[in-house]
Amino acid sequence: MSFVPLTEAERTEMLGTLGLADAGALFDVLPESIRFPAIDIGPALTEMEAVSQLEGLAARNTPLGSVPSFLGAGAYRHFIPSAVGAIMSRSEYGTSYTPYQPEVSQGTLQVMFEFQSLVCALTAMEVANASVYDGASALAEAALMAMRSTGRDRLVVSGAVHPHYRGVLDTYVGAKQPDITTSDVIVEDGVLVERGLIEALDEQTACCIVSQPTFFGEIRDLTPVVEAAHRVGALVVEVYNPTSLGILKPPGESGADIAVAEGQALGIPLSYGGPYVGLMSCRRELVRQLPGRIAGEARDAQGRRGFVLTLQAREQHIRREKATSNICTSQTWISLGVTAYLALLGPEGLRSVGNACHETARYAADRLAAIPGVAVVTPRPFFHEFAIRTLLSASELNRRLLERGIIGGFDLGPSYPHLADVSLLCCTELTSPAAVDALVESVRDVVRSSP
Repeated sequence: MSFVPLTEAERTEMLGTLGLADAGALFDVLPESIRFPAIDIGPALTEMEAVSQLEGLAARNTPLGSVPSFLGAGAYRHFIPSAVGAIMSRSEYGTSYTPYQPEVSQGTLQVMFEFQSLVCALTAMEVANASVYDGASALAEAALMAMRSTGRDRLVVSGAVHPHYRGVLDTYVGAKQPDITTSDVIVEDGVLVERGLIEALDEQTACCIVSQPTFFGEIRDLTPVVEAAHRVGALVVEVYNPTSLGILKPPGESGADIAVAEGQALGIPLSYGGPYVGLMSCRRELVRQLPGRIAGEARDAQGRRGFVLTLQAREQHIRREKATSNICTSQTWISLGVTAYLALLGPEGLRSVGNACHETARYAADRLAAIPGVAVVTPRPFFHEFAIRTLLSASELNRRLLERGIIGGFDLGPSYPHLADVSLLCCTELTSPAAVDALVESVRDVVRSSP
């Protein structure tokens, strides 16, 4: 669509309607002292000088992959086939702005449809949307879905759900002032245990929010939680790790009503934290409460297959205050990368990635557990993350590992103050045995030298 600027006559008419003499008067409400602040950005640079300066700044970063890294906690470094980037760069999959006009947006709409189909296949759910902003906002939207569907305003949340997700949930639903009860996670008999989740469920509970694997990497049998929630009429929201579904039971087979995840692990680079993509799927009967866009398959007058947006009345651009959500966009370009990645790997490829992640993590945990003064506190089985407790604080352990050229794990102290000496480590298919060996020897030296 071509950009057509306003004519001078149109500008004059608009200003006249507002009773203003010129466009500058629009800014009279701003104090004059802040309209044109003096900003010292230094002298002008030539292109050569600017490139040199930017390269110097970039060199201060440690490129991920140049040193062993065991940091995960929701953002993961996986191998991304080159074809993913090539497919994402194809112009036929891009549409300016929003695909409201299907006749000129078939590329984007097909990506949405294929993406939804893959998410449904991945999660064993009946319906998926065309993505939301990220995993944390997907969880918050799922909680709002549950509150609308049940007419209840109480949320029971596992303390083993990602703490950042729980923080976004608190902010997102805060205006509705729901009653949010979170279970406790403690170390008992040398392992992490959760207390009070099932006991917190009652007839006022809209949903029970759990994760599989847990934030600490543990793989659990969710059957008791699902059955207890459904007995009191509550929905179950499962936060899952998409890579794990190559080897674990999907949310739909576990009895979850809504499944949400961060899709970054499926072919999207870490990119300093984004943009990422939120995955949402649910049972068919909840589809009208599902936020965001849904692409559907249709036939034109000649019987040719095509794609359209469907159930648009759920969106805020149609219903405004009656909409299911203010989300009226999606991370379509990022979801294109997810679609390409899953299509390239297929079920067997995803299973291979999941197995490689798990086997490497198990090797690392076994070797670390053999070090005096180190304990693996995540119960087994776990997927590709596990927590260790040492004689040092996690922050001090990470500092000393970094001195040895190793990026350590996630410090649990800020999110779980009673776990300040516990670090969450992650392994993926890109974690080599040599990197694990280097970590083990460094932890051994650090723990041995600690007072």
